[in-house]
Amino acid sequence: MKPTFEIAVHGIVLGTEKYDECVEFYRDIIGLPVWYDKGHLICLRFGDGYLMIETGGFAHEGVKPNDDNPTMLRFNVVDVKAASDALIARGVDVEYKKFDWGEVGTFCDPDGNKCELKDATDPYFN
Repeated sequence: MKPTFEIAVHGIVLGTEKYDECVEFYRDIIGLPVWYDKGHLICLRFGDGYLMIETGGFAHEGVKPNDDNPTMLRFNVVDVKAASDALIARGVDVEYKKFDWGEVGTFCDPDGNKCELKDATDPYFN
């Protein structure tokens, strides 16, 4: 089926309450490079797309329940265990799990948004 429209670049817009903390988290701890910064919003490179962080969301202590935010940001990485260990060394609480179908490392950003590391060599992503 032909797409309805051509997408030039894809992105995710993340509204946050803890704007400064989330910028620091995704830029400095996760390591997403800055594409541009307008002062009240920042756009970070996210693979071949972008993650735009702006104000207007709400924070939750711990993990946001699915009723508040059923979305998870996925980072497909070459080595899930090594990436999990690197984030743990930077102070992120990562839960690493290995299953018969692959590995994941789950964690939250400062607003309580769920994030996950996944094995990029999974044949479904290639």
